[in-house]
Parts: sequence; C-alpha cells; structure tokens
Amino acid sequence: MFGAIIINGYFSNESILNQTGRLIEEFDKLGIKTELLKSNEVVSFLPENKFYEIKNGTLIPLKNYDFIVYLNKDRYQAENLERAGYRLFNKAQAIIDCDDKMLTYNKLSEKVSVPETISSPIMYGSSDDKNFLDTTESRLGYPIIVKNVYGSMGKEVYKADNRTELDELFNKLKFFPHLYQKAIMPLGTDIRVTVIGGKAVSAMRRTSMSDFRSNAALGGTCEKTELTDDLKEISELSAKILNLDYAGVDVLSDGVKNYVCEVNSNAFFKKSEEVTGVNIAGLYAGHIAKELSE
Repeated sequence: MFGAIIINGYFSNESILNQTGRLIEEFDKLGIKTELLKSNEVVSFLPENKFYEIKNGTLIPLKNYDFIVYLNKDRYQAENLERAGYRLFNKAQAIIDCDDKMLTYNKLSEKVSVPETISSPIMYGSSDDKNFLDTTESRLGYPIIVKNVYGSMGKEVYKADNRTELDELFNKLKFFPHLYQKAIMPLGTDIRVTVIGGKAVSAMRRTSMSDFRSNAALGGTCEKTELTDDLKEISELSAKILNLDYAGVDVLSDGVKNYVCEVNSNAFFKKSEEVTGVNIAGLYAGHIAKELSE
C-alpha cells in the first residue's frame, strides 16, 4: 500500500508539521509508505483527466497512490483528484461541507442541535441594510457571534456586544459570505471531540480566560474531559451526516443542551494527543488501512 499526504503549499506551522509527521510515523508502523506533497506542486489541466507533479519545472505524471490524505481545503483540486480516480481521506464533498460553516449548519440542522444562525444576504452594492440588522438583533439578542463562513483556528470569528459593533461588523463583512449566530453561554469554552471511522475516540475541553474564542491557536488552555454518551452521540452523528472519515467536532453547552459549533475535516491533533493520551494519528492511519483492505 502506497499513499500521499497533500498539504497547502503556501502555509505551514508547528501543528501542520506535527500532523504530517505523526501520520507518516504511524503509517510506517503499518508498513505503509507515504510521500508528502505540496498542493501547488500537484496540478491538472482540464479536460484532461490526469494529474502531474511539478519537479524542477518539469511535469511528471502523479504516481498511482492507493490513497491521499488531503490536508488542504482546495475544493477544485480535491474534486479533480477524485475524478482522476484517487481515494481521498477525507472525501472532497466532506471537506467542502466543513470548510463552509453555513454549509455545515445546513447539512446538520435537521438532525443535530446547532446555535440559531442567520446567513447574511449576498450584497453587491455598498448600501446598508437596517431591516436585516434590526431583525438579526431582535431575534438573536446580544452578544451576537459573527463569522466569515471560511476561516480556521478562530480567525474570522467576531463578537458584537451592541448595535454599534454589529453595524461595524456588517460593514466589514458585507461583501463576503458570513453569518450571525446566537451566543451559547458561557463563552470562551468548548469541547473538541475527535471522531475516526464513525467512532468518537477522545474529548478535550478548551478554555480561554481572555477571549470569547477557546481555540488553542489563540491561547486557549486544553485538558482531558469525559467523553460522555451525549458527546459521543452528537459528534458521531455529525461526522456521519457529513460523511467524514476523520473529524474534529467542536461542541458547545449551555449546561442543559449540547450544540455543534463547528466540524473540522482537517483538525489538528497535537494538543488532543498530548492531553488525552489517545493515539489519534495511529487510529486514523489504522482506519485508512482498514478501509482500503475491505
């Protein structure tokens, strides 16, 4: 068995290096060879249904990998790789549905509890929209969470505590797809549940004392927490609906009810492995090997 791991060619950090390194390490233990590729060095030319790797300015046909762990969010490249016959983990549509937060809520909301959410209308001109904001303000109440539908690690997530701040955020984001969401109190804490092959395998509480966002990338502290039946149920169902082989499901709670905040198709797992002691990379590699052997 021979696979590849594709990462974004224009961005890297400690979490990405850890993620790829740990996966390669665990695949090695299973006797599976993997190669690390950058997304900008893997190209296709439509309508030709074939991929190439760019090496020193030369196009070389991409190898016939048995699988590709796709740790990027390029929907066009992912879809074209599948069209060319490559098996992606996660699948292209699952990555697309998780990358766009509004698509995530659309897919989940019939069967999974999510915070009440209003999608901002698409706007082409520079006008204001008092009626829309009046309705949003009245329906959701303050504070209101405002999100660009795209963004990772807590970036492009904002909080409006009053109408002045809501107006400012509307004007900042009005030409971009974004959404408004009812805040689930208390702010600054959530639980990251890792789901692999349809099974929840770990739970980590993230807490920030200085920010309404609990992301570890923004300084949130992480600790192991109990993986309750309720957490398993909401996380596993979310992963199933979105057809994910691997997922990081972020769960909020108001003390009475759990809500899915976001679902991450390429969730980093360095902190989760450290604080929970669960070998997430090993479980993911094992799941991929099992899927391909059946």
